[in-house]
Amino acid sequence: MTVTTPTGVLLGTYTPGTPEWQAARAGLCITATEIAAVLGLSPWQSRFSLWHKKAGLPTAPFQPSVAMEWGIRHEPTVAAKYAEMHPELTLTETGTWRHAEREWQRATPDRVGDDRLVEIKTATVDDDWGEPGTDEVPIYYRCQVMQQMDVLGYRRTDIALLVGNCDYREYTVWFDEDDAKVMRDAAVRFLDDVRTGNRPPIDGADATYQTIRVQPDGLEDRDVQIPAQLAARYETAQQHAKDAGTELTQVRGELLDLLGNAKRAVVGDRRIAYRTVREDGTTHSLQPYRSTT
Repeated sequence: MTVTTPTGVLLGTYTPGTPEWQAARAGLCITATEIAAVLGLSPWQSRFSLWHKKAGLPTAPFQPSVAMEWGIRHEPTVAAKYAEMHPELTLTETGTWRHAEREWQRATPDRVGDDRLVEIKTATVDDDWGEPGTDEVPIYYRCQVMQQMDVLGYRRTDIALLVGNCDYREYTVWFDEDDAKVMRDAAVRFLDDVRTGNRPPIDGADATYQTIRVQPDGLEDRDVQIPAQLAARYETAQQHAKDAGTELTQVRGELLDLLGNAKRAVVGDRRIAYRTVREDGTTHSLQPYRSTT
């Protein structure tokens, strides 16, 4: 089925990970999944790592997580549930789009409906997700769907979410011109920084560190003088990390000891951590709930 949108131009339909898919996302453009990194809000990329990618410099190979793999596997099932809940809509799988005038602005929505976009998500736990039916979604997903609407010219996105194995929910995010303009302006400045070689500062994101790791292409037997202040910070941080690791191990032990066979540790209504277990019921890991503040 041919889909026409108010402001989107279809570039093509590509299989994720293929050279064609990579080419549609390469160069001086910003995709909907990258805009959160531009704003410093992505848990997967940093401004620093994205800048290197757009500048054509080495970046760490992308390693999809187990959660991402199962999210892809579950997408057709969750989409089918959404279609069942909305028989009045005609839903179409689609490809990668750019804005008709802003060629740098790209988006690949999961589904296009008659009057809305539909995004499919999965989550192990409902951390960062609000009440179903609201627009209380993780900020990085809000950025993603806001750019998708901005590219294609839609005013509504429904997010179909599967939490765990059987908790199906729906959320609705409406287009906000003020938010979209903030994102557009930030993206234009970011791409200007790529063109002019203005590298973002090094931050504490793991994506930044992994990007720095792959910049060298050899090993020279020589010394480099570094600032004394940087040396002091490094040595202090190393000691703090050692001390924090010992403290964390003790605290985790105390938490697990209190939990016993229970799943979650809470303070009042606030969830602190949860257990995952092996088949025999013993603890596999103790995971923190991310703060929503």
